[in-house]
Amino acid sequence: MKIVSWNVNGLRAVLKKGFTDWLKKEKPDLLCLQEIKARPEQVPEEHRRLPGYEMHFFPARRPGYSGTAIFSRLKPDEVWQGIGMKEADEEGRVLALRFGNLHVLSCYYPNSQEGGRRKDVKLGFCAAILKKLNRLRKSGQEAVVCGDYNIAHTEIDLARPRENEENPGYFPWERQAMTEFLEAGYVDVFRRQHPAQGGHYTWWTLRANARERNVGWRIDYTCVTPGLEARSQKSFILPDVMGSDHCPVGLLLK
Repeated sequence: MKIVSWNVNGLRAVLKKGFTDWLKKEKPDLLCLQEIKARPEQVPEEHRRLPGYEMHFFPARRPGYSGTAIFSRLKPDEVWQGIGMKEADEEGRVLALRFGNLHVLSCYYPNSQEGGRRKDVKLGFCAAILKKLNRLRKSGQEAVVCGDYNIAHTEIDLARPRENEENPGYFPWERQAMTEFLEAGYVDVFRRQHPAQGGHYTWWTLRANARERNVGWRIDYTCVTPGLEARSQKSFILPDVMGSDHCPVGLLLK
């Protein structure tokens, strides 16, 4: 199973930038999208019915904001939305498909914003999704948790850690929340497979030619429950795919 995740920073915008051609070439079995900023009816008809894919959307209530989607070549046994946190669920931040005992989640973690203005929302989301995942594990389920976590976990996950210690995505309390997530048993597959390699980023500011200079952050992940680690054959980043300030990330699951 080839799973790809991408924060597209506006689905309608990325559709005008070669998205469909890229999708036909990449051919993921599951494509998890974040920050779609659109309701299904706002997406052109020809893009809502791409050959070979079922499309599932979880838009935010607020127009032009947040939201998640999953395009699937496989028919799911169940589609579920939300994690029981009102504010996050109204922003369409978690959408999942279930195949047997495997759940694949498209997640868009809140941005903590300047000065940590949304600290309570970010930490509440981290706690709520961990609680949801732990319940799934206790019932014998497995999960792939794809998406934009809006957290660079360690120093090698961003180009300039010292300059960003008090910036959103690298606040100490955000990094601690990610540490607690991993200590609960969830596996950051890319970092497990590339334990000491910096320079692998998934987001770049649009200022100062940051992407061309690879001054970026790794804030997009494909994490798995412990039972899937042995089946996770390859985790990858596709930095050459344009169309958003993020690039796609992915996982090959046996």
